[in-house]
Amino acid sequence: MSTVALNVIVLGPPGAGKGTQAARLARSRGIPQVSTGDILREAAQAGTEIGRQAKAIMDRGELVSDEVVIGIMRERLDRADARLGFVLDGFPRTVAQAGALDGLMAGRDPLLVVDIEVPESELVRRLSARLICRDCGVNAADREAACRSCKGPLVQRADDSDNVVRERLAVYRRQSAPLVAYYRVRPTFRAVNGSQAPDEVFNDLVAAVGDLAAGVAKPGAPS
Repeated sequence: MSTVALNVIVLGPPGAGKGTQAARLARSRGIPQVSTGDILREAAQAGTEIGRQAKAIMDRGELVSDEVVIGIMRERLDRADARLGFVLDGFPRTVAQAGALDGLMAGRDPLLVVDIEVPESELVRRLSARLICRDCGVNAADREAACRSCKGPLVQRADDSDNVVRERLAVYRRQSAPLVAYYRVRPTFRAVNGSQAPDEVFNDLVAAVGDLAAGVAKPGAPS
């Protein structure tokens, strides 16, 4: 009996906690978390030409072009560790990217899509208060006084200032929110309440993925 790969997209606006939840889900299932943000930040830190371009765009709260992101994801999903599944975090961001991803998924098991829903007022509050380590870039947990990884000082991210936060959410509404409409018509889509405590959100995420995976594993189930 063949094993169905667990190919999951975690959707949600900036500040919804999708990165944290995607990482937990990936660890719990033993599959890679594929984060576009991490890949782009690594390129920015490396100081390459495309990395400098990506950093400037992200610091303005804008999105990197579809062409660049799709190329990055094509290479990543072809790696051996993604054959049994993956959890996508930060991709796709646009309907054009979603269409390209459908092409990349030809011959693979279906995509399971979970959207983490959070009201915009709560997103602004979360993002404006978020800190990272100035030295190593690790995100800080709530109420931490210093970086848990290297003990470096905590600072606000360049893309988390109030004006940039609001611009990021506006960009999300224009370009990324239509993804929900794109995927909602599929039987492999679910939404979860992201305003709950993180553990409760994770429990709902796991339950949603389990239900979706069970559905696609049934003989004759729609993809």
